[in-house]
Amino acid sequence: MAYKLDKNSLNQTVKAISEKYHVYAPCLLKGWGVCSDTDIISYKRVFDAEELVFDQKSMYSFKEAILPISETLFYFTDDDSKEPKPAYEQAVVFLRNCDLHALSRLDAVYRSGGNSDFYYERLRQNVKFIVMGCETGFEGCFCASMGTSELADYDAYIAVDGEGFVVDSRCDKLTELLQGMGVPEATFAPKAITNELKVEVPENIPQAIITHPVWDEYTIRCIKCGRCNFVCPTCTCFSTQDIFYGDNENAGERRRVWASCQVEGYTDMAGGMSFRKTGGEQMRFKVLHKISDHKKRHGENMCVGCGRCDAVCPEYISYTACIEKVKKACEEVSNG
Repeated sequence: MAYKLDKNSLNQTVKAISEKYHVYAPCLLKGWGVCSDTDIISYKRVFDAEELVFDQKSMYSFKEAILPISETLFYFTDDDSKEPKPAYEQAVVFLRNCDLHALSRLDAVYRSGGNSDFYYERLRQNVKFIVMGCETGFEGCFCASMGTSELADYDAYIAVDGEGFVVDSRCDKLTELLQGMGVPEATFAPKAITNELKVEVPENIPQAIITHPVWDEYTIRCIKCGRCNFVCPTCTCFSTQDIFYGDNENAGERRRVWASCQVEGYTDMAGGMSFRKTGGEQMRFKVLHKISDHKKRHGENMCVGCGRCDAVCPEYISYTACIEKVKKACEEVSNG
């Protein structure tokens, strides 16, 4: 059922939801940008709809709402351990449609194989997702090329409509709330998203592409900062850290912390062996995982076309340009 809301009724709705749920949404964070005195669009807990940003793409994704950057797995002492309470009991997350598609990629990693990750599952199963409709594709987006511009299975969809908003609700509790507020019904017709940027992912990637010189330029250009991974809504890598308390060296906590295949030392093993030492080797792993390896295992490309990685790279490395280069290299290899 769809409803027409003005700014005041939307604000009332978000305030009512925030009384029972943790609400996370993209907001303008003044002074939080990567450079001095700059702003950023990122996620935080909100209590007021006026904080939501509809007309700009967030630099960071929704991911940290269900996969925290740093998460304590358990506390330990000499002879005991204890799991902490989850960050929230129930949550509502506002996100873009491509990000909702990214959720299936996270689920494939953390919920597949008949053995769900306990910490991911206890947050994931208690989240409702509200898609924020895009008026047009944002700069650098290529969701249409990746097949993620099609509507995913949302709990609600909200789109800007003139001076107000249209909300399509598939959630009984939200529908009950809107009807109780007396907001009028509306016609819901989501806009088809198109992108100026077109990307063609190669279907067949020969084994020889692994040693192809197409990766060499990234050994020179990539500084291994990992920013592309940390803004990506589908990157799932993490490391674990044991933190020992100063007053008792046998007590502390184990944390799961985001990690990156692009960062120096991520693949280091005992004895100092490392499987991917250069920036080119790391770039090869990331790109092929996004456009080939994940699809072989789970049936869909890991990349959802949000374009955040291109936007944040300090060396102006273009992931989309890399895909085009890989496609050309694959054709060269296949044609001999």
